[in-house]
Amino acid sequence: MFNYIDRIPLGPLAIAAIAMAFAPFVREPHLFEKARMLFSGELSRPIDIFDLFWHSFLLVILAIRLWRYKKTGNAQ
Repeated sequence: MFNYIDRIPLGPLAIAAIAMAFAPFVREPHLFEKARMLFSGELSRPIDIFDLFWHSFLLVILAIRLWRYKKTGNAQ
């Protein structure tokens, strides 16, 4: 599983992860809104839970990629 993640170019992944985390740019980003809802106990609708996962998925992949890079030193 990690071999596939190791092949993802780090630069485009970082740009996509940051863009997805801050989307939409005009109001409060969904990731921040859903995290606030999670911590206040208001995150109960399936669409809100999906939004939280959708907007944080690439950040998780980026974190794994950076962790693997630090561990192996393989930037590709």
